[in-house]
Amino acid sequence: MDLAMPKLELRNIEKSFPGVKALGNVNFSVKKGTVHVLCGENGAGKSTLMKIINGIYQPDKGQILIDGEEVKINNPIEARKNGISMIFQELNYIPEITIEQSMFLGNEPTNKFGKIDWKKIRSETLRLLQQENLNYNPTTQLKDLTISDIQMLEILKAVSYGSDIIIMDEPTSAITRNEVEILFGKIAELKAKGVSIIYISHKMEEIFRIADEITVLRDGVMIDTKPTHELTIDKVIALMVGREMSNIYPKEEVAIGETILEIKNLTNRPTFSDVNFHIRKGEIVGFAGLMGAGRSEVARAIFGLDEFSSGQIFIKGKEVKINKVTDSINHGMVMLSEDRKRYGIIGVRGVRENVALSKLEKFIYKGRLHTKDENAIVAEICKRMNVKTPSLETSIDSLSGGNQQKVMLARWMLCDPEILILDEPTRGIDVGAKYEIYKLITELAEEERSIIMISSELPELIGMCDRIYVMAGGKITGELETHEFTQENIMKLATKG
Repeated sequence: MDLAMPKLELRNIEKSFPGVKALGNVNFSVKKGTVHVLCGENGAGKSTLMKIINGIYQPDKGQILIDGEEVKINNPIEARKNGISMIFQELNYIPEITIEQSMFLGNEPTNKFGKIDWKKIRSETLRLLQQENLNYNPTTQLKDLTISDIQMLEILKAVSYGSDIIIMDEPTSAITRNEVEILFGKIAELKAKGVSIIYISHKMEEIFRIADEITVLRDGVMIDTKPTHELTIDKVIALMVGREMSNIYPKEEVAIGETILEIKNLTNRPTFSDVNFHIRKGEIVGFAGLMGAGRSEVARAIFGLDEFSSGQIFIKGKEVKINKVTDSINHGMVMLSEDRKRYGIIGVRGVRENVALSKLEKFIYKGRLHTKDENAIVAEICKRMNVKTPSLETSIDSLSGGNQQKVMLARWMLCDPEILILDEPTRGIDVGAKYEIYKLITELAEEERSIIMISSELPELIGMCDRIYVMAGGKITGELETHEFTQENIMKLATKG
């Protein structure tokens, strides 16, 4: 093979969907043994381009070449035969199957009688897990794992295929810092073996740490490709959004009112215990902590998704009993889940149905659905949330992650809540879409709504919050006021105990 020849090359790729042109005349190439980062806002066409490489979509026009030879990739199985594997941004997993079943799903080895060789599956799964120092039981069901665990297993599965080209679409969006270091070590190993990696991420610090080259897409068009040393974070952001961004966190000073939510001694051992905090009208309160600290578990208990053994919840000074989600909604409190794929969007339905779901009684009365009212109200609230979609009937699965998240916000705003619990509200979302989410959060605070913001991104909490609680080992280890906000202070509390 000619070393100057790209390992993978895409020429003049075009792709359209009903109502939108996703890619227009895109040229993109990856050299052997390099990490090529693809940047762009959500909806820029990154995932569409990667799905074409992986055979999920077929291009309307253009060519795909591997080692200089044109190939036709009709599906992911053919992609794998051509040495291509992909880690997806949205985790598509089956909660009821085990780790070992997941690792070999669609690629099960058989014995001489043509039956699945479960003994080989078990031994190979153990070998792969031990090789990467991952301490999982192969018979554990995926539903009993965290999002971080599942993401690490997806990474392991993609690497285990021995592919020459690996596509990593937001691989660190749901894993811990320690796991990120493990992944980066694996990337270095793969590069040394001559593997080509296409890496998609919105985390600029990551990009500049591992990228050899960076390509920026905007609105389905390739804007520029440069070696990493010729770019800066500000230059990349400007190329992505088409403008300079002077203030990433549009936080406004808002008058803080009286206490609206108070939690006293909330306990559900061993997950969390003696959790006490409060939030006031118009306040944005952050929750920081390492993976497993108990932040999401506390939020789920407050919202009625999970039970708790003891403790009290007060809203507007009165104790309330929240045994299920409808109790929480009826008291004006809603929650945006960290896993929108599993607990949020209804993927086979359109935008309208996904939004209307939270308040069906508003549209279904006197024995029928009042479609005109539903369309008008949903359209109005989607406009306010700045949802970008060809139509309200467009399948939510076809929208970018940022727009899916805004649809989820629109769903809850239909309930006119006073308290919003936002768990990782900008996970897997680009800088432009993040800015829009931050603006929406600020606007909600200005309307005297109270926001609980759980995030693993410390700059986000520091930039957006009025106060920050830090958790470690299921307990609140500290409360910080604005003048105390530093990453060092937060991390000290997050590793306490």
